[in-house]
Amino acid sequence: MSKATIAVIAAVSAGAGAAATAAMYSLRSEKKIETTTTTVLSTTSAKPPAGAPVPVSQVFSQTSTAPPAPVPGATTAALAAKGIVDPAGLFEYGFPGPVSDIATRQALISSFDRRLRNPQWVAEHITPASLAMRDGDRKNSAFVEDVAVPDKFRARLKDYYRSGYDRGHQVPAADAKWSQKAMDETFFLTNMCPQVGEGFNRDYWAHFEDFCRRLTLTYPSVRVVTGPLYLPRRDPADNKWYVKYEVIGNPPNVAVPTHFYKVIFAEDGSPGGKVALGAFVLPNAPIPNEKPITDFEVPVEAVERASGLEFATKLPVQRRKRLCADTTCALVIRDYADRQKAFGKPNQGKLGPPVRSNSE
Repeated sequence: MSKATIAVIAAVSAGAGAAATAAMYSLRSEKKIETTTTTVLSTTSAKPPAGAPVPVSQVFSQTSTAPPAPVPGATTAALAAKGIVDPAGLFEYGFPGPVSDIATRQALISSFDRRLRNPQWVAEHITPASLAMRDGDRKNSAFVEDVAVPDKFRARLKDYYRSGYDRGHQVPAADAKWSQKAMDETFFLTNMCPQVGEGFNRDYWAHFEDFCRRLTLTYPSVRVVTGPLYLPRRDPADNKWYVKYEVIGNPPNVAVPTHFYKVIFAEDGSPGGKVALGAFVLPNAPIPNEKPITDFEVPVEAVERASGLEFATKLPVQRRKRLCADTTCALVIRDYADRQKAFGKPNQGKLGPPVRSNSE
């Protein structure tokens, strides 16, 4: 990612708006950088017998700092053909990864990042019919660890204890009222990220989620992908860019995202029809309710570059429309914070700052 791209994405915060979006649209592809890879082959140790593990002392030995002697006239392809090297032999012992834990549930599909203990993305589908049903009540739901994730990579309830951050839904519980089971499944920690509470999760972010639901008044089918970002900021001390984020838990396990994104696909309901596409990046920080949501609109490509994900590779350009050009992108401000207090439970007081999720 170029410094220009980083600068513009990082500027999409409570203090940066339409100017950053305009600058983003002006970005051009960076020049390709040619790299040369040098393969160094070691001939100092004998090949272990077939099926025998490589001794730990051999793998981690640092007794010699001199580079191994090259094989005269040999190439990597030639050596592989002769059976002198076999990098794939490592997979006898396991595949290093990275591995994304994919969970398919009634109201969402999620991909979990084991290193950061946060979802990479969570996808949902809402329709007028799904939002009209009222068979789920969040008072009957509880936050729960996802045992489908291996124990050593799992986010835990205790990681949020006295952290000062909310367990912030990526797919909100209010989008899954059509079924109690569907709503319960939105409370897995694989659907959560640490979010600032006052001014964001319980305020601006909740209004943004309501905006997504209200899109079903115009579009019969709305798909939303939500996830965290970890964006760089320029340090005024040396004018260099750094990625810096807090990690919560004891021991520290769960990364606190610097930003969150939503990519919205508003479908017209006809096969092969038009899709109104919108992408937004919001800082994980208090945002005044007066701030226009269009100040956080960015091209989908900007989210892709920042996240390493791709969202619309199979959506032809001729089927795309810009969401905020096709409909009015504006928030309706409601007092979610007071309404959420009604769902407080007696034992939540021990958590210090409230850790309610972001939706009704």
